[in-house]
Amino acid sequence: MGSWNSISMEIIYQVLGWISIICWALASYPQVILNFRRKSSTVQRQYFDKYGYDQMIPVALSDVFFPFHSILLISVVSVQIVFFDRGNQKVSKTSIAIFVAVWFFAAACFFMALPTHSWLWLVSIFNSIQVFMTFIKYSPQAFLNFTRKSTVGFSIGNIVLDFTGGVGTLAQMSVQSIDQGSWVNFFGNIGKPLLALVSIGFDLIFFYQHFVLYHIKASRVSFQRDPESTEPLIKDSDHLQGIATTS
Repeated sequence: MGSWNSISMEIIYQVLGWISIICWALASYPQVILNFRRKSSTVQRQYFDKYGYDQMIPVALSDVFFPFHSILLISVVSVQIVFFDRGNQKVSKTSIAIFVAVWFFAAACFFMALPTHSWLWLVSIFNSIQVFMTFIKYSPQAFLNFTRKSTVGFSIGNIVLDFTGGVGTLAQMSVQSIDQGSWVNFFGNIGKPLLALVSIGFDLIFFYQHFVLYHIKASRVSFQRDPESTEPLIKDSDHLQGIATTS
């Protein structure tokens, strides 16, 4: 296999490759964002009517990018659920019921807002749904860690990133409030700080579970596992119970 003769050329090659991939990946977002902005003038007017025309719109470009990115990832995960080998696992009836109920509620709210064009109210409802679903999303993992008395197989890296995002969101909104001399933006986009607070709250629970409550158990399981093995880290609840008993 041939190798690079010039390190600088290799670096340029890698940089140009990543630039092209990132540009292609983001190429569709500007048009989507522009369409959103052109259609959002009614919502902005309703916001100013409610909170005053001297207030700044508490929605950043990153806030527009985030839901589209989330929808993309959720779509990928949904495809994985359908096509990947699941063994005996299946989507619970509770999850299906919540999914149907939330979409039915969102559709009902949309048709309620349609005659009066109450888009600001509808956005607030969607924000509330997002906060509710975030609470639903985190709760099973916290409960599972508690029942297993272990965080083995649970990536704490995701929680570190999530916690950083939540703190960054509150800091971002605080910067805007300090600059404007008003805290109205927290109430005008109440779903954003609530989402951050819910995420931070659960992240703190996960940190406590991983680094304090079950840290020793996780270390012992990792130590006892053969690094060459391809077997699951914990095969069943009986094995886990045995570890908990010996500790």
